[in-house]
Amino acid sequence: MKKTVFLAGLMCATSIFAADGATLFKVCATCHGAKAEKAALNKSQIIAGWDAAKITAALNGYKEGTYGGPLKGTMTPQVKNLDDTSIKALAEYISKLK
Repeated sequence: MKKTVFLAGLMCATSIFAADGATLFKVCATCHGAKAEKAALNKSQIIAGWDAAKITAALNGYKEGTYGGPLKGTMTPQVKNLDDTSIKALAEYISKLK
């Protein structure tokens, strides 16, 4: 019984802290727009319409310092603390925006 209660509690705690693409995107929306429809700071590509794989590659590239044009210096600090789960959730969320 104690194991069951512990495991149930652990699952609830894990779901609370799970990466949520919509929540993560709130920071991004400041520059990219609510639907990812804007060129951030009038310099970036418009990311609306990108598939999750392309977004994941870009975010990982920014994180590693191997991707980016004029906004590389701006984006790298934005993604440096995102783990793989957060990047995946964010990429999936953005890819579904219309």
